[in-house]
Amino acid sequence: MTIAIRFGGYQGDKSVHTRGGRALGEALARASDGSVTLDFDENIVIRGHKAADLLHLTEDGALDGCYFSSSYLAKRVPELGLFDQHFVVPDRRRAYALLDGALGERLKKKVSETTGYTVLGYWDNGLRHISSRTPIRTPEDCADLKIRTLANEDHQRVFRSLGFDPKAIDVRDLPEAVETGAVDAQENPLTNIYNFGLHNTHRSITLSRHLLGVALVLFRTKSVENWPDPVREAVEEAVSEATLAQRRFAEEDDEICRSALEAEGVELIDLSETDRARFASRCRREVETTRRKFDEELIALFDKELGAA
Repeated sequence: MTIAIRFGGYQGDKSVHTRGGRALGEALARASDGSVTLDFDENIVIRGHKAADLLHLTEDGALDGCYFSSSYLAKRVPELGLFDQHFVVPDRRRAYALLDGALGERLKKKVSETTGYTVLGYWDNGLRHISSRTPIRTPEDCADLKIRTLANEDHQRVFRSLGFDPKAIDVRDLPEAVETGAVDAQENPLTNIYNFGLHNTHRSITLSRHLLGVALVLFRTKSVENWPDPVREAVEEAVSEATLAQRRFAEEDDEICRSALEAEGVELIDLSETDRARFASRCRREVETTRRKFDEELIALFDKELGAA
């Protein structure tokens, strides 16, 4: 008998997440010798849902799993806010080391203790940059600009400290908000800026690298508990394989999108380390406020693993 696992996403055909989901399906078929298949609903947005609906669809059982930004669960699992420390994690290599080590395992446990989800993997949700109608080179350039952010209070506090007026807007409604001028700026990885067509209106992108977004590969805990051991093992193996592929897609896509944006005449502002440090300094107090929410042991583990990576 073949077991079908229902998995949801919210992005388009070229997205690194969609490609990761397809890689998951292919890996699952191999790991299970074809006895388990992935029924992948690649983009629930085109069927009228909001992207964030993936979370309740999974927890309530309409889906068995999905990928989604860790920031959306930080209110329920405050420890996930460790990855919402702006300008703290400098590059992908060190971020992956944190996710794949003891800290990542501890966060998986926290999620399972406080939600109906089981985290089986961490995907690359992109180095986040700021796109805007007018160039942003210094914190002073942010003054009074309306910026779309994720629906996360820590993010909004940080952007407010830079001078922005933050607005939480679902990704489904983001292209319209940019096109109509409902927001003056927004922050996203280059892949989203390009594939959502945001660069057609926002002709300037500040390469701030303020966060590496983390996408959790979430499965409904009740589904996982009901799987026979061979199925669970096949899913875990497939997620591990797909995670390596998805991260590779994300890194490659950065270069592809950067070249495409430059070819279309978009201004890309590379911040020097000195200029980037000015942004980091301006929001440091709010980042410290975020850190105070975590117990000292967890912060110590984060800092230790970040330094060792």
